[in-house]
This record gives sequence, C-alpha cells and structure tokens, in this order.
Amino acid sequence: MPLWDALAGLDVQVDDYVLQRRVQPVPSGWTRVTTTVVLRGGGEQGEGEDVTYTASDHDGFPAGEQLAGGWTLEGFSRHVGGLELWAEEPAMAASRDYRRWAFESAALDLGLRQAGRSLAELTRRAYQPVHFVASTRADVEPYLALNPELEFKLDVEEDWDRERMDRLAALDRVRVLDLKAYYRGTSVDLAPDPALYRAVAEAFPDVVIEDPWLEDGCREALHGAEDRLSFDAPVHSLGDLDGLPLAPRWLNMKPSRFGTVQGLLECVDACEQRGIRMYGGGQFELGPGRRQIQRLAGLFYADGPNDVAPSEYNDGGARPGLATSPLPAPEGIGF
Repeated sequence: MPLWDALAGLDVQVDDYVLQRRVQPVPSGWTRVTTTVVLRGGGEQGEGEDVTYTASDHDGFPAGEQLAGGWTLEGFSRHVGGLELWAEEPAMAASRDYRRWAFESAALDLGLRQAGRSLAELTRRAYQPVHFVASTRADVEPYLALNPELEFKLDVEEDWDRERMDRLAALDRVRVLDLKAYYRGTSVDLAPDPALYRAVAEAFPDVVIEDPWLEDGCREALHGAEDRLSFDAPVHSLGDLDGLPLAPRWLNMKPSRFGTVQGLLECVDACEQRGIRMYGGGQFELGPGRRQIQRLAGLFYADGPNDVAPSEYNDGGARPGLATSPLPAPEGIGF
C-alpha cells in the first residue's frame, strides 16, 4: 500500500494555533531564525517548523489563518494548499515549500497524538537506530580525536587541492561530498569545475557525490562515478526526481523541500521501488524539525549517511560530550 494511503485519512481536530520564533547566532557570523507552528486541539498539540533561511522572511508570519475544524490529514493539506501564507514574495522560492511543510508536519504530529499512535504504527514499520554523519566546514581532525568512529558529510571548497583531498580520503571517514552546484547567491556556492570534479571522483572512489552540475564538461569529468551521484537541492517533488538528467542511485531527503506529507511519501515510495538509496538531510533546525527528520530517517533510511546529527553539532566545534552514532531508535507517539 502506498505510504500516503496509510496517513491520508488520519483525523485531525484543530482548535487554534500559536507561533514560536527561535533565534540562534551562528559562529560563522549569521543568525538562524525559524518559526514553529503549534496546532492545538483536543487537549493535544502538534508542532512543525518553518526552516526558511532568510531571517526577515519570518517577520509577519501568518498568525490568523482559519484552520479550526475537524479534518482528515488529506483535507487539511488541501485547505492549507489554498492559503496564501506570504504577505510578500519570499527571498527564496523554496521557502514556500518550507512554510507549507511547517503546517503539514504540525497537523501530522497533532493527528498522531490525538490518535495515540506513532508514525511507525500507521505505516506498519518499525523505528531503527539512526546512523548519522557530521556535516561541517571545519577541520575534521579535532572531531576524530574525540570520536575516531565519527563519519562526515563535507562541502567541497574551491581551494581544495589534491593533497588535501588525499589526506581526507586517507582518514576513511568521509561518506558524502557536497558540490553545491544548485545554490545561487549563498555563502556556500561552488562554481562547477570539471577539473575539481574529476579530482574529487578520483580521490574519493567510494564516497557519495551530492549535487553535481552535469553540463559544461562536468558530467564527463564524473565518468565512472555515476552510481555514486546524489541530488538534494533540485528535488522538491517526484516530478523533479523524474526530471533529473540521469536516474540517480542516491537521494538526500529533506522533508521540508517537498512542502507536503503526500509529496514526501510519494518520493519515498518511488525510491524504494527503484532501488534509490536515501539519506536524511538537515537544515539547521532549531526546534521540532530536527526530531522529525530523525524519526523519518529511523523509519525509511536508518542506515544511510544521514545528515541528521543532534542539534548540538550546530552549536559549536568539536568538544567532549557530543552524541555518537547511531542514535537510539525513536520512541513514542506523534511525529
């Protein structure tokens, strides 16, 4: 049975909702802002987090939408899909998906809590311990000095030379390398470079290569590494997955990119049917979104190189006391 069919009819009683804004300065110099939607009803509450990156886009978050009523999850989704949740156009088009996901994931959480059920129960699966990697742009050696078993997802940078790549590869701790080819106007942009791509593929023969550009000689530079290519930023729907220039064997699943629970689960179903290996992606969540991406990983891709490390990894560099992988299998009702 398709995963969405198991959830579409979930009853959700909404009385009202409130918003929680979270703000956290980041050591690299920017300030992370997220907004949590808290739906309330029947003595329970469900939470979902808007991970929109542009801080000013959280100003004027809609606080008076008419959401009260008895819904199914599918009906609530249709209702929210008809609302204009933005007073002004957001700085990034993807933010529309992020905001809708905040309402949809809150409804899923509320409906499950009102039913006294877990997501695992409804989908007839079991939560598993969650393997995670650390995502960092800092030196990895201090982390390994504290935890030699820690694995990493790293952003490739334009100043990486072959000596640095060989040194990192020799550690045998890197599991995913992100080429960031689909980001524009951000601090992490990486211009596509066939020479750099070729060096990455050669130096790391077993590592997943995420978000490569596949034009302008870059696809040829990655010849032989096709089974290790993964995508993230371009995929907001099953249609986007189908429209990629090649059929990937890996996919980074960031739930909020899909906007709807249905869209996320349709893509999970398709990946399982096609043998596409999945792993979870984080978006510097400050609230319930982090717990939720860990639960999804525990259900659908627990053994992947999941970029869902506990939020303490975002709070600073290597230091004693950081959680180790795997995380215990999620427990309890709700999302």
